[in-house]
Amino acid sequence: MIEKLALYLSYPFVRYAIIVGVLIALCSSLLGVTLVLKRFSFIGDGLSHVAFGAMAIAGVLHFSNEMLIVLPITVLAAILLLRTGQNAKIKGDAAVAMISVGALAFGYLLMNLFSTSSNLSGDVCSTLFGSTSILTLSEQEVWICGILSIVVVAIFLLFYQKIFAVTFDEDFAKATGVKTDFYNLLIAVVIAVIIVLAMNLVGSLLISALVIFPALSAMRLFKSFREVTIFSAILSVVCALFGILISILAPNGTPVGATIVAVDVVAYGICWAISWAQRRITT
Repeated sequence: MIEKLALYLSYPFVRYAIIVGVLIALCSSLLGVTLVLKRFSFIGDGLSHVAFGAMAIAGVLHFSNEMLIVLPITVLAAILLLRTGQNAKIKGDAAVAMISVGALAFGYLLMNLFSTSSNLSGDVCSTLFGSTSILTLSEQEVWICGILSIVVVAIFLLFYQKIFAVTFDEDFAKATGVKTDFYNLLIAVVIAVIIVLAMNLVGSLLISALVIFPALSAMRLFKSFREVTIFSAILSVVCALFGILISILAPNGTPVGATIVAVDVVAYGICWAISWAQRRITT
């Protein structure tokens, strides 16, 4: 198996997949803790469906670089979700449901009406579940992912204290002069960027798992925001790395995105078991 792994690592597309997978997992885990604590976990699900619709539009317009369409539309959707969710008549969960279902329906409709592919079901499945698109990344796409990932991590580190304040007690943060609306908007935009980056890795239907599971696993073992965030990032990167390697080394191959999410689920189960054992010992 070592020799087989060394052989695969000699191919650039495998190295690209590992680099991008690790970067996306890191970025997803950083904001995942905030989303879970703010009870806005499904924003990832909603934005991923918007990204699916945007990819359908890019395909209809024959854009060679889908990022030029997908990223702006997803960011605008994140802003719209934030504003709509603050509307007294339309609560946050209802806003997510409206936008996500509408975008998913229109995206699939466009792919059916204007498809030039002979394998429409395969294209839809690849977009929804990630399939093997992570193994077909170009060097340019890797650089774009790397730059955007650095920006996401830099924003999180730079505004860590403000994000912490907005996450735990938004009303108190606002009373102390923190511009909570701005930081909520910043979180939404960063999540939109992460969703677009993760499309190639796990597909639009599995992105929420990449954001939520590492955070939930970390919360089983740690209490402070800093400890949960650090452990969540480490666990997410390890799970992504294991998922990609298992997918590549499996005898018949497995879907990369689904494999990564399966590893995340197993990791959550292990963390839950450790937490349960600790409670039993202390009591």
